[in-house]
Amino acid sequence: MSGGFRGTPFDLSGRVAVVTGGSTGLGFGMAAGLAEAGADIVLVDRQERTEARAALAALGRRVETVTADVTAVGAAAYIVERALACFGYIDILVNNAGIIRRSDALEFSERDWDDVMQVNAKSVFFLSQAAARGMMERRYGRIINVASLLAFQGGIRVPSYAASKGAVAQMTKALANEWAAHGITVNAVAPGYMATNNTQALREDAERERSIADRIPAGRWGTPEDLKGAAVFLASEASAYVNGHMLVVDGGWMAR
Repeated sequence: MSGGFRGTPFDLSGRVAVVTGGSTGLGFGMAAGLAEAGADIVLVDRQERTEARAALAALGRRVETVTADVTAVGAAAYIVERALACFGYIDILVNNAGIIRRSDALEFSERDWDDVMQVNAKSVFFLSQAAARGMMERRYGRIINVASLLAFQGGIRVPSYAASKGAVAQMTKALANEWAAHGITVNAVAPGYMATNNTQALREDAERERSIADRIPAGRWGTPEDLKGAAVFLASEASAYVNGHMLVVDGGWMAR
């Protein structure tokens, strides 16, 4: 399917979206938003979660699952091949899979550094590369990376996470520069403090949780549902001339 408005510029009917880490948390929030806008979905996770697939299918969409470790050698090609076998093409790729490790910098292990960089940065590049091949042939594609406020800030006790999200931000711009002429946009969502498994440790620390909530102008932590609109916008024709952009969804945190 090629580009062009169909109905409204936010209509994703007939589009196919691959979402990594799409069965839980922010990934599921974005996958649900894309499905609600009309897209069929390929959920990629290390283990299949049938409840996520059922929830999206209940919206009337075709939903397929791919069980894969995005850091494995050859995983990107495998994921794309599976998606193409199911649907024939990929319009949208959401690089959401991510992990975080917390430790003082002096104690941070090499294993934790490598694990985070493999998932959060390396897999983003190679999945984008694999998906972009078909997108270039069809001269249409939307790649949405998931960055973080730590693409702008340093954070506390998360050196590899901050480094990986800084890499995602720069990678987004680099790929946008190369692929814009081929009909592909590459943008990133930078979520603020969201109530997900990755932030559970922060939310269980009463003092830290309160200090964060007090700094957010919206007065609350974000939820996966708060990313639906951003994902649909960046996946749709509404953002056809938006490229290499970091869309911050943070309840106003960066404005303080």
